[in-house]
Amino acid sequence: MATRRGFLAGLAALSLPCPSWADVGAPAFLAAAKVGESFVLHGVSAAGESLFSLPLPARGHAAAAHQSRPLAVAFARRPGTFAVVIDCRTGDVTARLTPPEGRQFNGHGVFSADGALLYTSEVVAEGSEGRIGLWDATNFRRIGEWVSGGIGPHDMKRLGDHLVVANGGIQTDPNDRTKLNIDSMRPNLSLIDAKGRLVDQVALADALHQNSIRHLALGPQGEVAFAMQWEGDPSLTVPQLGLWTPGQAPVLCPPPEAEALRMQGYAGSIAWSGDQIAITSPKGGVAMIFASTGAHLATIERPDICGVAALPQGDFLASDGAGGLSALTTQGLARLSQEALSWDNHLVALA
Repeated sequence: MATRRGFLAGLAALSLPCPSWADVGAPAFLAAAKVGESFVLHGVSAAGESLFSLPLPARGHAAAAHQSRPLAVAFARRPGTFAVVIDCRTGDVTARLTPPEGRQFNGHGVFSADGALLYTSEVVAEGSEGRIGLWDATNFRRIGEWVSGGIGPHDMKRLGDHLVVANGGIQTDPNDRTKLNIDSMRPNLSLIDAKGRLVDQVALADALHQNSIRHLALGPQGEVAFAMQWEGDPSLTVPQLGLWTPGQAPVLCPPPEAEALRMQGYAGSIAWSGDQIAITSPKGGVAMIFASTGAHLATIERPDICGVAALPQGDFLASDGAGGLSALTTQGLARLSQEALSWDNHLVALA
């Protein structure tokens, strides 16, 4: 039987505001890092300040941030077998995600538009066929999966109620990440609707079938910018940036050849801010900024630069392996903070 005390407690609970990102300092970004021999996840402000640091069980790669609740899902470096759901108010791990037998996480994930589902980038361990895992975001139970449309999906972004998936095309050994199909790889971009149906897909020209499509950024009109990593002849210079509007053919954006050589065939991260796009190369120690038309604007040097994200006021925030967080513009880098750690690959924007 309900009691008056229980009834009043229920009313009080209903009147309490739901926790939000403001409760943990309103971070603008999430970023994984290594400190000594430990691994952590940081919440980072738009000013480049670390607002909180939470432990991870192993090396992290990217993260997914819930739209409203202060929850972060940190993914293992691919191919991985863990993802952890962290309450960023307390640092508590509230759930541990393990892919089904024969599946591996592949580094990225994103919440649905209403925040009710978590989508995870996955592969079938043997053969690297792509899957998108579906998880209930209230209790983080596995409820299903979709086909990703290719081999080796990595990054994915929510475009309205659709998903854009970067199928990198690389089949890897499930134990040691050895690349098994470089001669025959075929990356693509796939657009998947809210029911898991493939509604659009594009691939690169045959001559660029070894240019693995890895990471994505979205433009203000639903355009897709994609960053690539060249697995072919290292003496060849190929673009690392492409643009795609669903329903159209992809457009590649080569910088001047001398600048392209500095990327060493490798783009590690990508971001879109206003009318500019930035890509980074930790291998080459450079970041490049392009106009949203694909025209090269600037090349900026910084050793081991990789993470990049759009700042709310425009331009970009960039992270590097030496612990630096810097504002990135066509004029160069302006150091915002320096931490005694090594930032990992990505800065994940909460907005």
